[in-house]
Amino acid sequence: MIFWLIAIAVTAIACVALFYAAGPRVVNAAAPESVAANSHFRLVLAGIDADVAAGKLGESEAEAARGELAREILRHKADADKAKPAAELGRMPLLVGLFAISALSFGLYGYLGRPDMPSAPLAERADVAVQSIDLDSAIASIEKALAAKPDDLRGWTVIAPAYLEMGRYADAANAYRKAIELGGATPDLQTSLAEALLFDSRETGSPEAMDLLRAASASDPTHVRSRLYLAAELTRQGDYPAAIAAWTDVLALSKGDETWLPAAQQGLAVAQNNGVPPAGNGVPTSGAEAEMIGQMVSGLAARLDAQGGSIAEWTQLVRAYLVLGDKDKAQAAFDSAVAAYPQAFDRGDLDTLALGAGLTIKGATP
Repeated sequence: MIFWLIAIAVTAIACVALFYAAGPRVVNAAAPESVAANSHFRLVLAGIDADVAAGKLGESEAEAARGELAREILRHKADADKAKPAAELGRMPLLVGLFAISALSFGLYGYLGRPDMPSAPLAERADVAVQSIDLDSAIASIEKALAAKPDDLRGWTVIAPAYLEMGRYADAANAYRKAIELGGATPDLQTSLAEALLFDSRETGSPEAMDLLRAASASDPTHVRSRLYLAAELTRQGDYPAAIAAWTDVLALSKGDETWLPAAQQGLAVAQNNGVPPAGNGVPTSGAEAEMIGQMVSGLAARLDAQGGSIAEWTQLVRAYLVLGDKDKAQAAFDSAVAAYPQAFDRGDLDTLALGAGLTIKGATP
């Protein structure tokens, strides 16, 4: 009811404004042209009479001049009549038209509109949700386009990260190879290809991925992502001297507020301790404190195993086991997290932490 009252009030105000604006009125109008013309003719007639009184014109000449002036007045009147605008329709047709438009608008809205419906954001509307693009359909469409035009660089750069998120690591690697072949090697593309190869190889490693990471970090000394992967893989392979150097290089690029900084510091500590998280790295030294922390970690692990949890909680659990020095439980927790979040895109910080600590990706299914 409130909606209709507001709609009627707004419509009435608009109609009154239009009705008033269309009414006849004169605002700052100049003197009519006919008045100026009549004044001119009177002056000419007075001039003729003055010339007769002064003896400059005879009576017959004055009469001819008056006749010519009369003809001029008639011609002017005829021209003025032709220039008159057409008669206005008046305000009644305008009033009827405004009423008809208002009635038609309310009638159409009463038939088509739904003022009783609650407001809904565009993203939550069912018709919009139906129109949302399905990822599998989008991938199939891009694949079809690439089959017809295999040299489409943009298509390969779009589909490659999509493959990676879907866990199709071999397909992602092939797509990144094609993108490098068509557009040239860049540190980002080389690192992404190495990432796909490492995930596809699981714990066996990939010499090609190592070569790509070294090439990427060499071509851009400030490229952090390639150096993080390189340091983590060196740690996993047990090449601790090289890993220490790699972690040190990447930490030198830090400004102190990066999200990857704690994982890199942990990775360096693990490499410096020959693959084992160093004792005393935040671990309580007293038996009571150690028992309390152990119970808290066990409780978190039991809850995650029974109910699942967010990627942040899995990361917390893996980090806790690493800090406690229990690498086997850290690996088991990491395996469970990978199973719960198979897409690498969701596990960015967790993968960095785990691979930096020498853990491996096992059992990741697309």
